[in-house]
Amino acid sequence: MNDSPRFATVEISGPGRNLLNPEVLAQIRSGLERAAEDPAVSGIILTGSGDVFCGGLDVPAIKAGADPVPFYEGLVGILRLLPKLPKPIVAAVNGDALAGGAGFVAAADYVVAVPEARIGSFEVSVGVWPVVAQVALIKRIGARAAIQNIASGEPFSAERAREVGLVNRVVSSDQLRGAADEWLAQAARGGGVVAAGRPSVYRVEEMSYDDALVAALGDITSAYAK
Repeated sequence: MNDSPRFATVEISGPGRNLLNPEVLAQIRSGLERAAEDPAVSGIILTGSGDVFCGGLDVPAIKAGADPVPFYEGLVGILRLLPKLPKPIVAAVNGDALAGGAGFVAAADYVVAVPEARIGSFEVSVGVWPVVAQVALIKRIGARAAIQNIASGEPFSAERAREVGLVNRVVSSDQLRGAADEWLAQAARGGGVVAAGRPSVYRVEEMSYDDALVAALGDITSAYAK
């Protein structure tokens, strides 16, 4: 009998440099939800097809006349979903992760990246402030580190992203999947408690210190009362 954990891979596969449009975003969300609901899956790997992780929203399609609102709604929907999923998520950054793609990286639990990957926002360099893409970056690494990228429009190198806390490990492309598996194997040690425990980490992050302790006391009291 094989008791080793099983990991599901959700691949970002879009036009050009894996750009995000409503259809691609729906596919990503569906893949994440299926993996989260599968009792045989203990962790999720989010990666990109080819040699790019994600180039952000499909701006050429928007400039060609597509309604931009569904693009942003789809992106925000996934960024809101990721912290709530009951399975640990590792982003295997196989190439550039830009704009909304950097948001996915920031929202993952663990991140492994190839050395040549650029990670972050670039919108300021084309005269646009990254109103949506900045949210996950700021939440993950704080305003002081995030603004180094956001205000310049110059994405972090993989190594700089590691230094500011956006990436856990930088590895060669042939080691990427193995490194992703290692993080999820460690996370799988928690077994069934991860389903409730993982989302609680992100809830606590949003609370004040006192509110988090009050909520924790209520949770533990309820658990012992069952």
